[in-house]
Amino acid sequence: MSVVVRPVSSWRDRREFVELPYRLHSNSPVWVPPLRLERHIFLLRSQNPLFSHGDAQLFLAWRDGRVVGRISAQYDEQYDAQHGGGTGMFGFLELEDAPDILPPLLEAAASWLRAQGRARMIGPMDFTMNDECGVLLEGFERMPFVKQPWHPPYYAARCEEAGLAKAVDLFMYELVISDRSKILPIVFKLAERVQKRHKITIRRMSRRSLRRDMDAFAAVYNEAWSENWGFVPYTKRDLDAYAQEHQLVFDRNWYMVAETEDGETAAVAITVPDINQVLLRMKGRILPFGWVHFLRKKWIIDRVRVGFLGVKHAYQHTGVAAALYVEHFDTASRTPQKWGEMGWILETNHNMNKAMEAMGGRVVRRFRVYERAL
Repeated sequence: MSVVVRPVSSWRDRREFVELPYRLHSNSPVWVPPLRLERHIFLLRSQNPLFSHGDAQLFLAWRDGRVVGRISAQYDEQYDAQHGGGTGMFGFLELEDAPDILPPLLEAAASWLRAQGRARMIGPMDFTMNDECGVLLEGFERMPFVKQPWHPPYYAARCEEAGLAKAVDLFMYELVISDRSKILPIVFKLAERVQKRHKITIRRMSRRSLRRDMDAFAAVYNEAWSENWGFVPYTKRDLDAYAQEHQLVFDRNWYMVAETEDGETAAVAITVPDINQVLLRMKGRILPFGWVHFLRKKWIIDRVRVGFLGVKHAYQHTGVAAALYVEHFDTASRTPQKWGEMGWILETNHNMNKAMEAMGGRVVRRFRVYERAL
């Protein structure tokens, strides 16, 4: 039977939207089921900060009374302010392996975006580039880290068949952060000069000051990333939600701020213990026993995702980035977390890619963001 795409319009539809990936990927040995409760909350207009500066519509693809695919269409006024209007996004892409599912899903998203005055569509992203984004191209055999999507190989094939064009690729680097021998010697030399020459020191964030430190993070991010492809600045409501989200995974060892002697923020590094190692055991549910694994997370997690390491323009030649890299290696020597992944990093960000190579990193995953004219 043919595929019919309809907008999500009821609680039952919302439940089907959330449940689809559990059905599609439950037999995968590496897919990590997110908490169902968290996914429902993430989609609520009252809870997700996207809806304070944008809008979205969810769609389901049905065949013979059964859901076989899903997609979202959204736009972000923060993106418009940075890059100009006319661009919409699609995301939350999930589908069974059949060639006739993705084209009507994309057309439903495109039609909704055209009605919002959009002429171009990029994605997937859930809902923004600061959330899960891209279609997995390499690294299918690896268990995803926190905030990383996972797809079977046919997703990329279906995207290509549907006529989506490459916009940009995103890299994830593996770093064995307890092995200092892999770092080029120049990194240590640069790190040693930071405090003596530039009077910059590194402090740890605290749980109590986390929301305030998110403002410092945003000051660095909104400046250092402003020229990057797809960049969208963080708003106050974004930061409120971001700080609340990080309370669940916060580990003081890995949240760092580099400051001058007069208290100005020069750089920030946010590295997240990989809660996915816990979620895998929780199997998407808090009850009846999922909460036990969450309480034991500090004994379970042995890897981290270096999600953000940025330096303000005025301090990019001081060696402060090198100091933060070395601090990560020192931290790994005294904590259970001995390795991790860094990124994502744009394929066009040549300086950061060279820095990862200097740290002994290797690309282990690649994601692709697609685009389509509407």
